[in-house]
Amino acid sequence: MAYHFKYYLIIFLVFLTGIINAQELNCNVQISAQRIQGSNRQIFESMQKDLFEFMNNTVWTNHVFNYAERIDCNILINLTDQLSADEFKGTIQVQLSRPVFNTTYNSTMLNFIDNNFQFKYVEFQPLEFDPNTYRSSLVSVLAYYTYMILGFDYDSFSPMGGTEFYQMAEKIVTAAQNAPEPGWKPYDGSRNHNRYWLVKNVLDKEYEGIRQFLYEYNLNGLDKMESKIAEARTSMVETLKLIQDVYRKKPDPFMYLVEVVMEAKSDELINIFSGAFPEEKSRVVQILIEIDPANKTKYEAINSATAP
Repeated sequence: MAYHFKYYLIIFLVFLTGIINAQELNCNVQISAQRIQGSNRQIFESMQKDLFEFMNNTVWTNHVFNYAERIDCNILINLTDQLSADEFKGTIQVQLSRPVFNTTYNSTMLNFIDNNFQFKYVEFQPLEFDPNTYRSSLVSVLAYYTYMILGFDYDSFSPMGGTEFYQMAEKIVTAAQNAPEPGWKPYDGSRNHNRYWLVKNVLDKEYEGIRQFLYEYNLNGLDKMESKIAEARTSMVETLKLIQDVYRKKPDPFMYLVEVVMEAKSDELINIFSGAFPEEKSRVVQILIEIDPANKTKYEAINSATAP
């Protein structure tokens, strides 16, 4: 009996350790350096490996995740210039997806490109993160987007659930205000498209409708598509009005957060409403063109689409 008890205790402890030690992210990291010529290519392989381990092995929260609960995301870095032996410039694309209840479908939550990405990377030098200290642009950018990813994911599962993570991202921005690299200050980039304004928008009460949308759209829309498709689509139209209300209030001239959300959701919305009833199509197209005029042509195609 004692032998069997010890055996099952060991199995339980191994299982429990697997739950506690599972990290929050299942993050794919890809680095493209095709535009950089005549360089040591090994450094880019080392960089990709180090960034992958940093994203997936760092403990970002005090929450318990099991292996299956890890958040699926992608970090795609396109290096365009090598400014010195250890300094690089390029873009970073951030992608986040969320599983939809009772389906194999993953919904895109984030899919945007940050064009203000400049950093130093020294091969074999550890990547260390301290939320209160700006140590390097590379570590701070990756940590910032990790917390934005966590924030968007948590907002989709509970009302305003991502606040603590957005506050961490804001802390990183504050620590980076004297950084020489771009993307951290209010005036960096164009049309307020930078890290400073993205997290500022998210935490601004005037943008709360966007965060309410992230929750309601997923809970009462996508998560019900499998069982109650007509009811789910009706709910989605109502949730889009939350973005419409923010858009009409115009909290700032550029509303970067609205653009980021619509960039992730536009194709999905087109696919969902292409099979709707004509009256519903007309209603949703009107809202989508108002809140995302850049994609007007794409949305107008909903009216002429036929149900699959």
